[in-house]
Amino acid sequence: MKETVLITGANGLVAKELSKKLEKEYTVRFLTRKKQNSNEFEWDIRKGIIDETAFDNVSHIIHLAGANISEKRWTDERKKELISSRVDSAGLLLKTLQKNNIKLKSFISASGINYYGTKTTERIFTENDGPGNDFLSEVVVLWEKAADDFKKQNVAERVVKVRTAVVLSEKDGALKKMLPPVKMGIGSPIGTGKQYMPWIHINDICSIYEFALKNAELDGAFNANSPQHTTNENLTKNMAEVLHKPLFMPNVPAFVLKLMFGELSEALLEGSRASSEKIQKAGFQFEFPDLKDALKNLLQ
Repeated sequence: MKETVLITGANGLVAKELSKKLEKEYTVRFLTRKKQNSNEFEWDIRKGIIDETAFDNVSHIIHLAGANISEKRWTDERKKELISSRVDSAGLLLKTLQKNNIKLKSFISASGINYYGTKTTERIFTENDGPGNDFLSEVVVLWEKAADDFKKQNVAERVVKVRTAVVLSEKDGALKKMLPPVKMGIGSPIGTGKQYMPWIHINDICSIYEFALKNAELDGAFNANSPQHTTNENLTKNMAEVLHKPLFMPNVPAFVLKLMFGELSEALLEGSRASSEKIQKAGFQFEFPDLKDALKNLLQ
C-alpha cells in the first residue's frame, strides 16, 4: 500500500513540480479552491470549509499554501491575507484532523528564509539564530508557530519547517520576472545590487521536501537555500552571461522601487545569507549548488 500525501497550495510552482516527484511512490492528493481532477479536494479557508474525504488514510501533509509575497503592494488588507493564507489554513487543517481523530506521521510546512529579517548584513544566519523584527519575519514566525501546533497537539509525530529561499525556475517566480529585461539586453541590478539573495533551484527545493518526507529523523527548521551565496548584482550578471546578453544599464534606483512597491520594496532591496549546512549534514545533497550551472539548466 502506498502512503497518502496531502499537498496544499495545489496551484503553486513547487506543488506542481513536487507532485511529479512523489507520484511513483505515494498516493498524492491536493487541497485546492476549485476542484478540477479526481485527486483534488476543495477547501475555503475564509469560510472554514474543507472536504474531509481528503483526509482518508492520509499519513503526511505538505503544507505549501500561502498568498504570493511579492505579487501586490502590502496594504493592511494584503498583509492580513499574507498571514491568514498561511496561518488560518494550517489552523483549519489541524482542527479537521483533531475532529476526525487523525494522526499524521509528518506535517511538513513551507516557511521563509526571511525568518531572520530582511536586512543586508555580513552575518550568515543558521537555524540557531532568532527571528528578525520586520513584517516578513513576523509572517514566518506566525507560520512556523501554526506548524509547530501539530506536534504540540499530538496530531503529527514530527514537524519539518522548510525555510525556503528564492526558488529559481523559468516557469514562475523571481527568475521569470527578471528574464524579460535581461533577454531584451536592458537588464540591470536593483538598488545597490549588493543585497544578498538566497536562492535554490526548483529541483532542489522539491528534493528537500521529498527528503523530509522520507527521513523520519528530520524534525524542526531547515534552511532551504543553495550553499553558494550570491547578490542581486551577481545573479543579474550571471543571467546575462548565460543568455549571451549585454549588461550595461545603470542600477534601478531604490526610490523607484519604493514608489512602485511601497513597503514590499524592502524585501527586494535588502537580503542576508543563510547557511544550508544543517540540511546537508542530515544527508541532503544539492543537485545545483552552483548558480551558473543552475541558470544554464533553467535558461538554455
